[in-house]
Amino acid sequence: MSESVIREKLKLLPDCPGVYLMLDKDGTIIYVGKARVLKNRVRQYFHSSEKPSKVQAMVDCIADFSYVVAPTEVDALALENNFIKKYKPKYNILLKDDKTYPYIKVHTREAFPHISITRRVKKDGRYFGPFMGGISCKEILDIAAKVYQVRLCTVSVTKTPKKACLDHDLNRCLAPCAGLVSEEEYHERVEKVCSFLSGNYEEAQAVLEQKMNFFAEREEFELALDYRNKIEMLKKLQLKRITAMPRDVDADVWAIESNGLYAAISVLITRKGIMQGGRNFSLEEGADERAESFLSFLIQYYTNHELPHEIITDEVFDETLLKEYAAQKSGRNLQIVHPKFGVKRELLNMAEGNAKEHLEKSILSIEHKNDRTVNACKRLQELLHLSKYPKRMECYDISNISGVDKVGSMVVFTDGEADRQAYRRFRIKTVEGANDFASLQEVLRRRLQKLGTDEEERFPKPQLIVIDGGKGQLSSVKEIFDELQITDIDLVSLAKQEEEIFTLLSPESVKLSKRDYALQTMQRIRDEAHRFAITYFRSLHSKRNLSSVLSEIEGVGEQKRKALMKQFTTIDKILNASQEELEKTEGIGPELAARIKKHFEEL
Repeated sequence: MSESVIREKLKLLPDCPGVYLMLDKDGTIIYVGKARVLKNRVRQYFHSSEKPSKVQAMVDCIADFSYVVAPTEVDALALENNFIKKYKPKYNILLKDDKTYPYIKVHTREAFPHISITRRVKKDGRYFGPFMGGISCKEILDIAAKVYQVRLCTVSVTKTPKKACLDHDLNRCLAPCAGLVSEEEYHERVEKVCSFLSGNYEEAQAVLEQKMNFFAEREEFELALDYRNKIEMLKKLQLKRITAMPRDVDADVWAIESNGLYAAISVLITRKGIMQGGRNFSLEEGADERAESFLSFLIQYYTNHELPHEIITDEVFDETLLKEYAAQKSGRNLQIVHPKFGVKRELLNMAEGNAKEHLEKSILSIEHKNDRTVNACKRLQELLHLSKYPKRMECYDISNISGVDKVGSMVVFTDGEADRQAYRRFRIKTVEGANDFASLQEVLRRRLQKLGTDEEERFPKPQLIVIDGGKGQLSSVKEIFDELQITDIDLVSLAKQEEEIFTLLSPESVKLSKRDYALQTMQRIRDEAHRFAITYFRSLHSKRNLSSVLSEIEGVGEQKRKALMKQFTTIDKILNASQEELEKTEGIGPELAARIKKHFEEL
């Protein structure tokens, strides 16, 4: 898009909150931002004023932009987060490989609440946690059952009594399902459990010590040892209590260290005055200003984690916006504290030290990761003469045994990293027998027919498609490209034997050094496609009658099938068995074991 067209679009920008998306010449979204006033914010990028290098690099790549109007700036903030997660723009700070922490949930909406472990916090009960740093939620639930006898099961408690289960006989449950406890008495126990989960361990510890001594006197030492281990775990939890911190303080402590290119963010998590643990994140600096980057990171983080009552930090950002977001998400009156002294300042100093140390240790690993991912993709574009940078790569493989249970896999790498949520698998529907070429054609036809339809939202167009195979596989897929008139997606194949890359530009293959990160990226996506296809194939194949599968192997008659079935019980175990393990089966010698092994390897 020409500069004159962009200038005209800038004139049409509305005077309201929203999200803007910057696109490069290939139509790829490279940056997502939110604005209180779209007109003012977007125009700033196209002014001739001097900009930070990262921002200028992004602006130099902008060929077009679009925007979405939002009712409020808080709505724009949430929408920005959704777009960042969906499009993974190059110039945004991305929270990658985020993991959630376990919580213990008390299901207070039930007449007789049960307790369970969950990783998703909603507004449907009381939650305690997160539990980090090697603390076992299962152990804590076990203590709750042994000490307070609240139920862990999900059995529906009705007016019609059921038979009490084994947990009642073991004094681990009051058996409300059998009508053996009143609702009032049971709720008293639930309140005690909530107090215990809030960090008041004294009563539970006393009960555990009493039971430990009881079993020790009876010389039931295994049971006594189990109770002693639980007491030791409670003592470790008590050591995590910050003595100068009030017991009602739930706070996340945030700190950032940056060298201009890379950043490290550290968070320490305290709940009920107890230090639950912490986590460090390594990031590349985005095109945002520091305040905007930090706010964007917090929104990405708290999408999957519980909001605390307090955030402790020295960072300057739009606190009002985050508070409004917290109020909308959880109804919580979030407090943001910038301590100058006291225990909270000490915690912040600790977080800052963690961030600084993590940055120093992670710079080399970040740079190495870039070489293996983004830089490897850039090198692939150069070496294979691709028409576009392969931001989204898709790789396809076929798996079957003698034409049985044929399946196809599609795996996706974004900027050289596996994007497992985008993986897809296909069950071959139209191909008879073991015909990998025809199976590939069916899979690619079904996949590429989604382009230009409503389903393209779920199946975005890739810049590069990789086929597991050689010239034959490449030619068969090229026929589908021609049939569907696909001209704007690059197509290559990778042959496993010599690790040759075949393209449509030359009859000669491209051979790269095994140390070349570009080749290693191709190998990783090919191997991942193979693994994903085999996993799906095995899940289907194991459902088939084991005897009928083994009958496909020459030399395996009824007696040997029975012997294998007796030895391994499932097809999956035979698939994973070594030749030596197969030879141990009655009637299976080295030659037949080798034949069986080869049969299952030829997937």
